[in-house]
Amino acid sequence: MNLQETLSHQVKKAVHDIFGATLESVELQSTRKEFVGDITVVIFPMLRVVKGNPVQIGEQIGQYVLEKNDMVKSFNVVKGFLNIEIEDGHYLDIFQAIKDQKTYGFVTSKPEEKAVMVEYSSPNTNKPLHLGHIRNNLLGYSVAEILKASGKKVYKTQIINDRGIHICKSMLAWQRFGNGETPESTGLKGDKLVGNYYVKFDQEYKKEIQDLITQGKTEEDAKKQASIIVDAQEMLQKWEAGDAETVALWEKMNGWVYKGFDETYKRLGVDFDKLYYESQTYLLGKEFVAEGLKSGVFFEKEDGSVWCDLTADGLDEKIVLRSDGTAVYMTQDIGTAIQRVKDFPDVGGMVYTVGNEQEYHFQVLFLIIKKLGFEWAKNLFHLSYGMVDLPSGKMKSREGTVVDADDLIVEMAQTAEEISEELGKLEGYSDAEKEELYKSIGLGALKYYILKVDPRKRILFDPKESIDFQGNTGPFIQYTYARIQSILRKSDLGAVIDMHSISLHEKEKELIKQLLLFPEVIQNAAENHSPALVANYTYDLVKEFNSFYQNVSILGADNDNEKAFRVALSNKVAVTIKNAFGLLGIDVPERM
Repeated sequence: MNLQETLSHQVKKAVHDIFGATLESVELQSTRKEFVGDITVVIFPMLRVVKGNPVQIGEQIGQYVLEKNDMVKSFNVVKGFLNIEIEDGHYLDIFQAIKDQKTYGFVTSKPEEKAVMVEYSSPNTNKPLHLGHIRNNLLGYSVAEILKASGKKVYKTQIINDRGIHICKSMLAWQRFGNGETPESTGLKGDKLVGNYYVKFDQEYKKEIQDLITQGKTEEDAKKQASIIVDAQEMLQKWEAGDAETVALWEKMNGWVYKGFDETYKRLGVDFDKLYYESQTYLLGKEFVAEGLKSGVFFEKEDGSVWCDLTADGLDEKIVLRSDGTAVYMTQDIGTAIQRVKDFPDVGGMVYTVGNEQEYHFQVLFLIIKKLGFEWAKNLFHLSYGMVDLPSGKMKSREGTVVDADDLIVEMAQTAEEISEELGKLEGYSDAEKEELYKSIGLGALKYYILKVDPRKRILFDPKESIDFQGNTGPFIQYTYARIQSILRKSDLGAVIDMHSISLHEKEKELIKQLLLFPEVIQNAAENHSPALVANYTYDLVKEFNSFYQNVSILGADNDNEKAFRVALSNKVAVTIKNAFGLLGIDVPERM
């Protein structure tokens, strides 16, 4: 039992023994800095089962816990709050137990437990990844790592949207205007090259619409009759019919894009265990529509289209099959989810990392899968997130005004270089070492800035603000880690410590208390699918360490035992920073 569980148990026992009442739960919180104590028991919720004055109730419980528990040093009651002070020896014993654990706070998955599949990224193959994809990838990857650390087996996946009219637009524009150019001949990444033709299609389409309007057509008719869109639709029909020439062009251009995506993922530091392609999944789901019709989950309308009536659940009617028998996105998503469980039979739940504009879609999807009778449907979660804006405004990929992911990664490293040069802290570094460090700082700043915010909130991302060596930023935390490494290089980490002769400084105690929160933070972050909880915990840990560093001499301690303890404490903080940042996909440099 940890400290909280032990105290909780004791308080319940006190309430039972003193007042003859049963408490379901005990509300505990960290004692506020202005009061003496480490853990506070909130008395007010107990007044439902124990009648009386909250101060007197607190006094009686405090006295009981003090007498029964040798780890309790003292207590005091402020209004309805019972503040309990814990013996230093207890914190030292716990620190002794955790100090050499390399993965303190992490839980190993049990073979019998069901796995979780986390889907993220899922781009279209008609354009490169942009800033919105960056938030998606960082969130999905981090949530997968946090779930793993909390004791879950995890599979990371994405579905690549590699078919449809938008893909044909890039293909047609390249066919018409590309003059056979390739990534090799242009020196462009494949996804960039294909993305340029998506923009080109839009430009030509707009020109044709304008010409038709000038000729007296309405805008609506012009949009439908423009030859370029008619040809793109014809190309899509050819692709669906398996036309060899169209399929060959599709394979070639998608091949360019996949290669480009792989480079971006590598730069971003994210990976996947399994890839799904829409071209292989778009026919999935139809068999389940047929089964759902038989079981009454779906119904057929006069025109032959198939629907699911969700009005009783507070939603509306949703189409799952068109009258011509073709599938819609919903059908495909139903089929893909079921296929994934067939491919990975140990999967018992899924997390979909998709922007908040798709909230209704996932509400409907999860409900339909539940109605089809799949047990794992209750463990489906939409990791919904807000948009990312830049100070310059919103992004539009058709017009080519999107913030390209690769460009942003490069820009972050350049900004890190400018700021580092200004600070002048890199004497003795080779050019190669500097370049690696700038990448690490730049990418760390980008990831931290995005992940420290609750996923549901919209973000205004300011590259300059994110690379600040002060405040709640990635570089500030990386710098603290590097500072600790500098201390460790000057000391003997393996020195034996006599814990019984250590007299804890208030700052050391606060630091140990902060370290003890890490396992709980991982579990909470996993439960809430929120990397922000890990990010902000790490910032709090770093603030606590810096306060300790400024108030307590580490290498200039009064004796060797004290010095060895402080070095070990600093090392534990560093290892925890590294592990926490690992969950966010952020590197920590050994020197800065």
